[in-house]
Amino acid sequence: MDRVAFLGHATTLVDLHGTRVLTDPILRDRMLHLRRHGPTPAPEHHAGLDAVLLSHLHHDHLDIPSLQRIDPSIPLVVPAGARPALRKLGRREIHELREGETAQIGGLDVTAVRAEHSGRRALGPEADALGYMLRGTGGGSKSVYFAGDTDLYDEMDGLGDIDVALVPVWGWGPSLGPGHLDPERAAAATALLNPRVAVPIHWGTFYPRGLHKVRPDPLRDPPHRYAAESARVAPGTEVRILQPGEETALD
Repeated sequence: MDRVAFLGHATTLVDLHGTRVLTDPILRDRMLHLRRHGPTPAPEHHAGLDAVLLSHLHHDHLDIPSLQRIDPSIPLVVPAGARPALRKLGRREIHELREGETAQIGGLDVTAVRAEHSGRRALGPEADALGYMLRGTGGGSKSVYFAGDTDLYDEMDGLGDIDVALVPVWGWGPSLGPGHLDPERAAAATALLNPRVAVPIHWGTFYPRGLHKVRPDPLRDPPHRYAAESARVAPGTEVRILQPGEETALD
């Protein structure tokens, strides 16, 4: 069954055309000063994978301890220049892509697309940030767009026919830095992308320790603000809000 599971932050599990892909895996509950809210991804979520997609090198997307939990034989699809950050992990197969390039993974063509976001890792290498378009090999019937981290850019309307868009709508704290989408800009991006279904991601998961007691709104409100604004500016798109750990079938 074709499906998407939102596991928290930018970690999603996409089952499409018989191929199982995990994006930007964070599989642990604590990361620096951040604490997880919601369920921890279960081992079955990173079992039987055909590939792991990494959008960029920031610590909340490329989490080395989480990658070490995943079978090293599973291929990685990463931005060009990311290999130095992964060289000590013993990964057997790494596909480095630049914008517009494609890797074939199982029954999918995985194509790197533009992301308007800095790709530099603190005290580490620099590689472009990317999104990924997943389509059945040879133009299969369903497509999924994973945005990674990106800001709004006009050329989003040129990414082609999209069945499901996984759209970031927030971050990991009470405010956002440059290169991110807030709910309203995410809705504007959705109007450009024009997918049949949109699933808000990158929200409701990691938050600075203890801050939820005094500033809980950024943990819960972004997808609802996004859905309301999308109904206004992108009425042709169905927004499906998934709580971390939930999934939806791609009918």
